Amino acid sequence: MTPSYGGLALEIVVPVFNEEAVLENSITRLAEYLKHEMPSTWKITIADNASTDRTPVIAARLSEHMPNVEYRRLEVKGRGYALRDAWSASEAKVLAYLDVDLSTDLAALPPLVAPLLSGHSDISIGTRLGQSSRVSRGPKREFISRSYNFLLRRTMQVRFSDAQCGFKAIRADVAKRLLPHVEDNEWFFDTELLIIAERSGLRIHEIPVDWVDDPDSRVDIKKTALDDLRGMVRVAGSLVKGVIPVQAIYAELGRRPIVPSGRPSFFGQVLRFGLVGAVSTLAFALLYLVLQGPFGAQEANFLALLLTAVGNTAANRRFTFGISGPEKIFTQQFQGLIVFLLAWTITSSSLLILHAASPDAAPNLELMTLTAANIFATLIRFVLLRLWVFRVRRSDGSRISVASTLAPTGSVL
Repeated sequence: MTPSYGGLALEIVVPVFNEEAVLENSITRLAEYLKHEMPSTWKITIADNASTDRTPVIAARLSEHMPNVEYRRLEVKGRGYALRDAWSASEAKVLAYLDVDLSTDLAALPPLVAPLLSGHSDISIGTRLGQSSRVSRGPKREFISRSYNFLLRRTMQVRFSDAQCGFKAIRADVAKRLLPHVEDNEWFFDTELLIIAERSGLRIHEIPVDWVDDPDSRVDIKKTALDDLRGMVRVAGSLVKGVIPVQAIYAELGRRPIVPSGRPSFFGQVLRFGLVGAVSTLAFALLYLVLQGPFGAQEANFLALLLTAVGNTAANRRFTFGISGPEKIFTQQFQGLIVFLLAWTITSSSLLILHAASPDAAPNLELMTLTAANIFATLIRFVLLRLWVFRVRRSDGSRISVASTLAPTGSVL
């Protein structure tokens, strides 16, 4: 990992806010590890964002007495502010950050930065959700983390598995290009940076980590979760409007061409649509059972339907109709919700019509009516997804169905 160009290879930023209890021990431990295990030149920067306890005093003393340790002070609170300030001022080739509690085993640090120092990757992140990751944390935080990352992957169509692990690194030239487009300056900073990076065709390297939950964590989980959801909506809107120039970033730094994958045949689409529907039905049942207790029947039904609809549209987009690029993803998700609501209206109205015509209809007649309505609604959903939601454009601008792109010239499907 030793760079051939000389100069500072790695700068590790440790953002802190009122961390007087752990700061000295963590920085000392980190510096000792780097001294013995990191062959490249390195520096630690303590990025203090408006601490009000003894953190500034301890950090200043550490920077005076320890080589390769620097202290930066900001009068504004926010982890994103601290990282943006320190990374923007850095002269290192690779920029990284670690949570001050050092919850992630430091043995993962060399493999985190190695692909960036070599030029192989653009961003590197630790993941607590990998099969070989070893994680110790409570069931509540485990459930929240996995649910957030699942929702992120299904709605934003990203491939990275863990957006929130406080163990990341980025090449300095990439950070310089991306940071101006990252609006959040708090906990959503990481997620927004990663979404923009992946949409721009940058290579994100993941490594499994060993991670132990900090029992003294003061993160407001509820507030952070709501802020993250608002952030996802904002970033989605910016991508749809073209505010974030992902194509320009891709042209400058991107690793791979964004090309559509092969389209399944019409028969293959039918089979895949049925499989996705079966999985969605099972997912709805499981979600309803989990959510019914804390939310009640009506709320649980709505949330389970909403989550299932989002997942169903994403699965049909990628699996059934073979669309993998970022183009029109949010428009298609919105259209997918409209199609879902239409299908739901058909099934719900069928019972209303039956009871209006025959108030004393037998249960078996109700079942037959619902079955027929579901079959009809399923056919309507497939037709609308194929001919409306997931249609593509020819180069001359005329509209065709996804399946039609596979048809030989002159043939009719």
